[in-house]
Amino acid sequence: MRTDQQAASTLVELLRRRAGEQPELAGYSFLLDAAGAEAEAKEVQLTYAELDRRARGLGAALQRLGARGERALLLYPPGLDYVAAFFGCLYAGMAAVPAYPPRPNRPSPRVRSIIENAAPRVILTTAALRPKLESVLQVPAGTEWLVTDDPLQEIPQAGAWRDPGIDPSALAFLQYTSGSTAAPKGVMLSHANLLHNLELIRARFAQTERERTVIWLPPYHDMGLIGGILEPLFAGYPVTLLSPLAFLQQPVRWLRAITRTRATTSGGPNFAYELCVQKIPAEQRQGLDLASWSLAFNGAEPIRPETLERFAAAFEPYGFRREAFYPCYGLAESTLLVSAGRRGTGASVRAFAATDLEQHRATPVADGGAAEARTLTASGVAADPAPGYPEIAIVRPESAERCATGEVGEIWVQGPSVAQGYWGQPEETARTFGARLAGVEGTFLRTGDLGFVDGGELFVTGRLKDLIILRGRNHYPQDIELTVERSHPALRPGCVAAFAVERAGEERLAVMGEVHREHRHGDVEEIVAAIRRAVADEHEVTPDGVVLLKPAALPKTSSGKVQRHACRAAYLDGSLPAIATWTAGEIDAAPGEETGNDLVHWMAAEVARRSGMPAGSAVDPRQSIASHALDSLAMIELMHAIERRTGATVDIETLFSEMSLANLAAALESRQEDAPAEALPAVTSGTGDFPLSRAQLALWFLHALAPESPAYNVPNAVRVHGTLDAESLLGALQALVDRHPVLRTTFVTVDGEPVQRVAASGELEVASHDAESWGEDQLAAHLEAESVRPFDLERGPLARVALYSRSASEHVLLLTMHHIITDFWSLGVLLDELAALYAARHVGHAGHTAELPAPPPAYAEWARWQECELGGAAGEALWSYWRERLGGELPVLDLPTDRPRPLVQGTAGRAHRYPLAAGLA
Repeated sequence: MRTDQQAASTLVELLRRRAGEQPELAGYSFLLDAAGAEAEAKEVQLTYAELDRRARGLGAALQRLGARGERALLLYPPGLDYVAAFFGCLYAGMAAVPAYPPRPNRPSPRVRSIIENAAPRVILTTAALRPKLESVLQVPAGTEWLVTDDPLQEIPQAGAWRDPGIDPSALAFLQYTSGSTAAPKGVMLSHANLLHNLELIRARFAQTERERTVIWLPPYHDMGLIGGILEPLFAGYPVTLLSPLAFLQQPVRWLRAITRTRATTSGGPNFAYELCVQKIPAEQRQGLDLASWSLAFNGAEPIRPETLERFAAAFEPYGFRREAFYPCYGLAESTLLVSAGRRGTGASVRAFAATDLEQHRATPVADGGAAEARTLTASGVAADPAPGYPEIAIVRPESAERCATGEVGEIWVQGPSVAQGYWGQPEETARTFGARLAGVEGTFLRTGDLGFVDGGELFVTGRLKDLIILRGRNHYPQDIELTVERSHPALRPGCVAAFAVERAGEERLAVMGEVHREHRHGDVEEIVAAIRRAVADEHEVTPDGVVLLKPAALPKTSSGKVQRHACRAAYLDGSLPAIATWTAGEIDAAPGEETGNDLVHWMAAEVARRSGMPAGSAVDPRQSIASHALDSLAMIELMHAIERRTGATVDIETLFSEMSLANLAAALESRQEDAPAEALPAVTSGTGDFPLSRAQLALWFLHALAPESPAYNVPNAVRVHGTLDAESLLGALQALVDRHPVLRTTFVTVDGEPVQRVAASGELEVASHDAESWGEDQLAAHLEAESVRPFDLERGPLARVALYSRSASEHVLLLTMHHIITDFWSLGVLLDELAALYAARHVGHAGHTAELPAPPPAYAEWARWQECELGGAAGEALWSYWRERLGGELPVLDLPTDRPRPLVQGTAGRAHRYPLAAGLA
């Protein structure tokens, strides 16, 4: 462990230092959700300086509320707003409480229990989410709301922030691990805990500032927040984030992001690798390049050797290397990482006698394929002489004694990364964090996980506690059991068991419960459906198996406690007296498979298949999708399948609503019928004269009134750091002109009517200026003068470039266009493409070709299509609508003015700058 990190004793100091040393580094990028690979390349970014500025502004807003030392609940969709809000809390001296926003139109027991336990002083969220949250959450009186993206809600300037001067031992955030039946567990993590674990990750992962990483993991949990957001800041390398829903909907997006960004580090729980194998067909794998991916971490649930093998076999043809696999082990109570291996060595897999493991003995066997063998993956080294590496002990839980060599016991951990305890739960804190081992000073964290050490490596075999881990999320069985027993009056209270079973290489949920005698001959399907829907609604997971038992059949101890391990064993061998047993059917059929002639039949079949109903089962189209207990992953997959089939965008809230299948299908079909009959034009290389779009016609008219007015000039200046290759820049600019016909377009009058004329070739106006001796004021004046210089729409060109060289390593590039050929979104597209084309032509990238999407239809072609549409039935319907709305006499607005205005605009606007003193500001 290195010691030169002492200058940053808190996360606030860490970000402040990054903002000072690397202000322009785009530390965080977020890929915008989209349906196609082309759109996935669109992203928004935050530099360290921008993040620091936003955090100071939010910190000042929270300081104004006098909330130092309080808790702040964060309810955000994944994105950069969440990142800024998290650091805003820390900048205010508050403890952040990240939580996943409740699903649409659904109560959230977990979030309600977090609010009850944490008692947040402030809830931070977005303007779009706040009304939805208020409808499902019961917020105590006195709790403040802070909407951080609402321009109407005043956020102070960054200069109003005051450093809270927090101590390293101060609480940074609460990591909630569960809780819907009793008090939830909020793991208390200090700044010191976090900085120690971040250094542990940096050292074990052998990370440098040259890393590039892609993270899709939820930012509300330890692996996504600490490993995906805080670790890149600590080690000083950029991270590209994408929504977990985007990954679940199309797992290929993860691997495409790695390909595009040349990421070196990425990973997730075991199920993520399995999902890639199952859900990325061969045609989607084309174009992937995973050669840069040198560390593929895998943690948070059992690491299955068969999954690693399947993933490697599937993606080795696309550059993935087995040596990149990096199994590790950790938990929220120890901040994140506990043990890890060495980079570049791959996974360590060994076989042990299965029968001995059941008896808590680890006996290596030579033949891993033997029937009595169980193959396990090591989760890193159990000990390391490096300072700060955690002390890991294998302990007999009943006697608190160290296990002998080869003996399976509970994993205990000691070290600076171990959290301070559970918020508001002193007894549970003492029980979990206060374990003592004979002959060792200090207390240990009891992880509740079982494991052993073999050859110096740690192997995790199971759980002492009955925690259920599904898709990387922790579920406590007692929470699920209470949900099940409340789902239907036929179920006996206190007579339900929930546990994990393995099927098709994945951990899944099974539940069993006793039925009251008077309900033994009731509607079994109704009871099972009620159980599945209740569990899906409250826990976002659907049971894979449901067993209804006779009274007194559930295995219990003599004191009446449910024996979950005995229940699981009986479930697997079918030895319990069951009234009914339901098991989900296979749901991995090919996506989009045609099972009916019309949309409603197809949707019914898709719902049946994804909800795990047996083949041939019928779904009543009068029922809603929500009534069939699809979990979040299945719902997202269904949404994607519907969008792919219909071409219509489906709101996830609609799927979670009570709208029937029949009504949803009718609404989607109506959208298809209302769609324009004529498709958008294909991409052409046509030149010549075209009509103007209606927006262009308005701008042409305004230009004709005042040809010298710069009101519709669209300028954008960017600073370029580093040596500039002028030849490559000119080549990239010309490539833009050749690629986009609108850059070769002028506007002329033919027979009294304006037309846009697209030339076969053209050039931009490019001017270079030696500005080394200029001051900032002179540069600003020149930029302003160049920005307001009028365009000649008839002669063109309607885009011009000015390059100002301040030094050999600093330049300013000004691109100015007339609004008649661009808007701000298009300007951003052009600048992104210019950067890619320049990089491809630069001498340092010889032979490299810019990877750009296929060009869209030419705007002139679209204008022609719009003219045809407005000249037909669709246009007549629009004209009729407005004639009706605007018919009759309209009121005349006689508004007073300060002076007469000329008929033709004759003067340009001007900006007046007035500096304000710091005290006044």
